[in-house]
Amino acid sequence: MRKILVVIGVFFLAAYFGAFDVMAQEAEAAADTGRFQVLKEKFIEGDWKFMSLVLICLILGLAFCIERIITLNLATTNTDKLMSRIDERLADGDLEGAKEVCKSTPGPTATVLYEGLRNAGGGPEAVEKAIVSYGSVQMGQLEKGLVWISLFIAIAPMLGFMGTVIGMIQAFDTIEVVGDISPSVVAGGIKVALLTTVFGLIVAIILQIFYNYIVSKIDGIVNGMEDSSIALVDVMSRNNVFK
Repeated sequence: MRKILVVIGVFFLAAYFGAFDVMAQEAEAAADTGRFQVLKEKFIEGDWKFMSLVLICLILGLAFCIERIITLNLATTNTDKLMSRIDERLADGDLEGAKEVCKSTPGPTATVLYEGLRNAGGGPEAVEKAIVSYGSVQMGQLEKGLVWISLFIAIAPMLGFMGTVIGMIQAFDTIEVVGDISPSVVAGGIKVALLTTVFGLIVAIILQIFYNYIVSKIDGIVNGMEDSSIALVDVMSRNNVFK
């Protein structure tokens, strides 16, 4: 009997908390809908000329961010596993096999290591020179598009501030025409001015977060590339690749 009561109690508790979770999810969805509706209304209330420019900055900036994130995720390589496979090939005296490992591995790290292996006949100095030279090329490829993201981060709040200034000018024009400085006369122009600033800052904040994430990903790839390049010379020396 006690077991049955425990089971029934657990059942009702689960049903209660399940219903509570459903209600919480519905309330959260309604709140999200309400927030989106408010955001939409505020966007419409702002000056469409500057708000549209800010929106274009957001769309283009996010496009560059998404492209960079996808590219960098594809460029990320497990350097420890790659170096282990290269070491195994070189330990067997198979330099061409080590090159094939690099060629079959996607990412800039494998490409740089392949250039180092390709110049093994020139000694450690030639390997290091090839790694440094081609590493600079790969760095440029990784940072491609960052300048555009930085541009949109800078332009978005500037457009917002420009909309603010123009909105204030319109408010003062209204005061001059009406000859009255009552709040009802100037509230519309000031509201438009503040909305453009808010949306410009929101766009800049969003893009800045993505920009910092992308920079951190690039730093991680570059650090792995540098560590692997140093390790490659040691592996080649240990396996008597240099004659």
